[in-house]
Amino acid sequence: MRSSHPRSAAVAALVATALATGLLAGTADAAEGAASADPIRIHDIQGTTRISPLNGKQVADVTGIVTGVRTYGSRGFWMQDPDADDNAATSEGVFVFTGSAPTVAVGDAVKVSGLVGEYVPGGAASGNQSVTQISKPAVTVVSSGNALPEATAINEYNVPAAYAPAGDPAAGGSINGLDLDPSRYALDFYESLEGMNVKIGTSRVVGATDPHAELWVTVKGWENTAKRGGTIYGSYESQNTGRLQIQQLAPLAQQPFPVANVGDKLTGTTEGPLDFNQFGGYTLAARTLGTVKAGTLAPEKTKAQAPGELAVATYNVENLDPSDPQEKFDNLAKAVVANLASPDILALEEIQDDNGAKNDGTVSAEQTLTKFTAAIAAAGGPSYQWRTINPENNKDGGEPGGNIRQVFLFNPARVSFTDRAAGDAATATGVMTEQGHAALTHSPGRIDPANPAWEDSRKPLAGEFVFRGRTVFVIANHFSSKGGDEGLASHHQPPVRKSEAKRLLQAQAVNGFVKDLLATQKNANVLVLGDINDFEFSGTAKALEDGGALYSAIKSLPKAERYSYVYQGNAQVLDQILTSPAIKSFTYDSVHINAEFSAQNSDHDPQVLRFRP
Repeated sequence: MRSSHPRSAAVAALVATALATGLLAGTADAAEGAASADPIRIHDIQGTTRISPLNGKQVADVTGIVTGVRTYGSRGFWMQDPDADDNAATSEGVFVFTGSAPTVAVGDAVKVSGLVGEYVPGGAASGNQSVTQISKPAVTVVSSGNALPEATAINEYNVPAAYAPAGDPAAGGSINGLDLDPSRYALDFYESLEGMNVKIGTSRVVGATDPHAELWVTVKGWENTAKRGGTIYGSYESQNTGRLQIQQLAPLAQQPFPVANVGDKLTGTTEGPLDFNQFGGYTLAARTLGTVKAGTLAPEKTKAQAPGELAVATYNVENLDPSDPQEKFDNLAKAVVANLASPDILALEEIQDDNGAKNDGTVSAEQTLTKFTAAIAAAGGPSYQWRTINPENNKDGGEPGGNIRQVFLFNPARVSFTDRAAGDAATATGVMTEQGHAALTHSPGRIDPANPAWEDSRKPLAGEFVFRGRTVFVIANHFSSKGGDEGLASHHQPPVRKSEAKRLLQAQAVNGFVKDLLATQKNANVLVLGDINDFEFSGTAKALEDGGALYSAIKSLPKAERYSYVYQGNAQVLDQILTSPAIKSFTYDSVHINAEFSAQNSDHDPQVLRFRP
């Protein structure tokens, strides 16, 4: 509980001063006048909702102690009133946006006059919450070297279990106008500390250090714990309230940011102002940063397939093109051989054309695939062959000029590919009957490429394989990204996930094609796999599974092992392999080699499924 500072005491002091100087007569009316002249304090600016009651108004001589200075990015400083009110909903800290390197220092007592405003990181369209700030400030340093207000601890005992209140339907689902209830909702708790000096103790890392010098920890070590140390995002109601982003205030040239992997510990005390940014929401801007204690996490290796097992894998190789360093090709290749045990069929996503992001009309990926398969062979793997269909230039989304596409690699010593009237970018493959069994009209072929669901998105690649005399249909996918969705800390609750609409249509198209295969041959072996860009519990996954046509095989794993990607400290499923009903017995492995680590060859973990057709 914060220390209280009854406003009546401040009023009494003001009245006494006014009487002593002869400004007021000693009357009740005069005392009331003095009360109305009470100076504006930081908690008056912050108020009891997310939006300041003084938004858009000028304030004068607001006092506080400087608790943090930021000399890069959004330049400015945080100040805090050391004398808190008795309302837990009102923050005692605020950010002062200077726009240039601040001239104040931590420990300065300052008076600030300026314009109160609500800054939305990422812009209003992002759905992000706003940061209450004072801009265009006039700053006076009153004294220096003052003790800082005691940091408020953030820990497993005071962060509520519930994530956020439901948004107000009359306000379009926004929570901005609701009174904060910091004892009940985690987002309200963090908002009640916005701009204040806060601290955490030793905490587990749940999001590895990224290229932007930030990492994620959880202050709730027991919350939806992943087997290898992360925090599982297992439903739309499992936002994981203990997650907190950590950045540092010291410039990187002055103090390198620590490198941490999931499962490491950030030990000791990490202390500084509580900020909010567009890339993750509430963030502890560390003035004092704890020490990383490395854990023992190592990249996983899957079990090799038995002679009678077919191993099928999917791997998003993150915009691979010939201009990438040879080291990336070599590291990806080593992973295919050592970590994935050289699967018989490997569906790749994000293979770019032969000159990558150079936007000159090139669509062939011959050089990319030649370089990659050569690296696999050099790493001791098989001499993979490949099948793909070149996209139309700049029609499949992704990096402009890159022309990403899905590709099948297959080991011809173990499995054969049935080439049948290979389609082009605009030709749809279909289902036909051949000798009483289902077959593709085009192999490789694209599924329904003219469907508006695939506009500016990757079209599914279907192929027909034969393993030990049994036909297996494989459909490689890379559904539309989550770009444009609001973050979990949005002021809309629940957040708006507009990207789902397109993936739902894409899932319905793929599900319909699988149903055509199964209507032709009930016991057809069908695998739908790839970067689905959605969770195993999502509407997208349900649409893929509709009618029992498919089953998301990652659900066969314990919940603590269901993830292929780590985003903002949440370990989650984006990559999937789905099976048709004929594939009753299988072994599934989400092979964790990237997502948990600061050093990555891709941001996705590959998936492997082994079964006997």
